Amino acid sequence: MLHRGNLRRLTGASVVVLLLAALIAFYVADRAGAGATRCQQHRIDARERTRIVTGSGERVLVIGDSWSVGLGQDDLAESWAERLPGEVHVAGFSGSGFSARASLCGRVSFHDRAATALAMRPSLVVVEGGLNDYDQPTAAIDRGFRDLMTDLAGHRVVVVGPAGAPSRSRAVPRVDTLLARLAAEYGVPYVRTSDLDLPYLEDRLHLTTDGHREFGDTVADRIAALTPARPAVLSR
Repeated sequence: MLHRGNLRRLTGASVVVLLLAALIAFYVADRAGAGATRCQQHRIDARERTRIVTGSGERVLVIGDSWSVGLGQDDLAESWAERLPGEVHVAGFSGSGFSARASLCGRVSFHDRAATALAMRPSLVVVEGGLNDYDQPTAAIDRGFRDLMTDLAGHRVVVVGPAGAPSRSRAVPRVDTLLARLAAEYGVPYVRTSDLDLPYLEDRLHLTTDGHREFGDTVADRIAALTPARPAVLSR
């Protein structure tokens, strides 16, 4: 038989448990809502950047992440990709990468988006990314890269690796080395950018406007140096 004091303690404990459960439920719902909102904004930005075409000449398709989209810039047209020569089209999605689960926004990996992006029939495909693969297993990055190369068979391709963004700099060497090895296996030119000292926004992940200019100009120069003629066509 419960004494009045024991009953009071049990009631108090029950209230605490209920309050904790409510707080956890609120936290989970809040995080889910925030994630949904971020993904929705990423999709809006991706569509907007797709509509922006810069330059003239041969058609260049950039498949990439938030750096290609221009996340953090007042004008998405100022992303680094606009520094490339040619008629540049961007198929970017913030948070995406080579691996299938780099993003929490569904099927938006480079492989998942490649087939649709290729509809504009590019003369050259530049794949930029790797920073969002920082916490992904090596096997997942490997699989995503190989699936993407299958998608891009028959096209001229260049892969641009990740720069050393301060917030993820510890993970960059592993991803950079893996991507360079895979690119060499497929005979695809690989542009290293991990040596660059770039200006970043306060999040220590995304570039400032000057950072985009410097990154874009360096990538353009290094592509030209690696492929003085025309990049080889990826075999089927």
